[in-house]
Amino acid sequence: MTRSGTAAGADRAGNSDALENLARVGLIAYGVVHLLIAWLALQLAWGGGTGGEAADQSGALATLAEQPFGQVLLWALAVGLLALAVWQLAEVLRHRAGLQRTGDARKKAIVTIAKAVAKTVIFLALAFLAVRYATGGGQGSSGQQQTVSGVFGWPGGRFLVGIAALVLIGVGMYHVHKGLTKRFLKEIDCAQAPAAQQRLVERLGQVGYPAKGVALGLVGVLLGWAAITFDPAKATGLDGALRTLLDAPFGKWLLSLVALGIAAYGLFCFFRARFPQRT
Repeated sequence: MTRSGTAAGADRAGNSDALENLARVGLIAYGVVHLLIAWLALQLAWGGGTGGEAADQSGALATLAEQPFGQVLLWALAVGLLALAVWQLAEVLRHRAGLQRTGDARKKAIVTIAKAVAKTVIFLALAFLAVRYATGGGQGSSGQQQTVSGVFGWPGGRFLVGIAALVLIGVGMYHVHKGLTKRFLKEIDCAQAPAAQQRLVERLGQVGYPAKGVALGLVGVLLGWAAITFDPAKATGLDGALRTLLDAPFGKWLLSLVALGIAAYGLFCFFRARFPQRT
């Protein structure tokens, strides 16, 4: 198949009705995960505990698994997230031709492909995690620490963990910037929605993206501290980041604000599923 044929095939796949509908399911599932994380974080903030679940993706999926028809819901979530990953892979193929260009067009293609690859990895990881919980497995903070400990054993492992920490901090800062500058509006097309709904979508993005950015940045800081101290126990993931925030002055209120922001991001995902951006 020629390069143009590959790009055309990727474009058809990325815009197919079946994949788009599955991707919408994935966005809804992604939103549900964030709402569950927000709920667990609020429970953590106000002393109700989290029912033994970590306030992170693992805790959210574990909570979902405990619900009626939890396994069915987890499998639906996994399929939707896998569809989102395929959608992002189609984006990589669709913009591959831009790498042959020069100047701003090439830079735009590189940025677009890098973001699509990163999102693909995230969605695949969440889909895999959903499958593990659907089949009775799962990995919490201790598993994350074991992973970091294993990386420390690689040649240059401490350096790799440090790079991962910087990447997470950078992604967090990007999310904050994206929320403050309203760049998230490029990802959604709600021009046909009522004006009040458009304002709601804008406010959810303005609150949700910075809150998620703060959470990711804290995870990066903890991971970086683990690299500096050569102590994998410091790499406690999102749950540890939120607990660290709770220990800060006015921690309950700060954690509550971040939790509400994460919930806003989850609701924004629902609107993205309702009003997908046409490419």
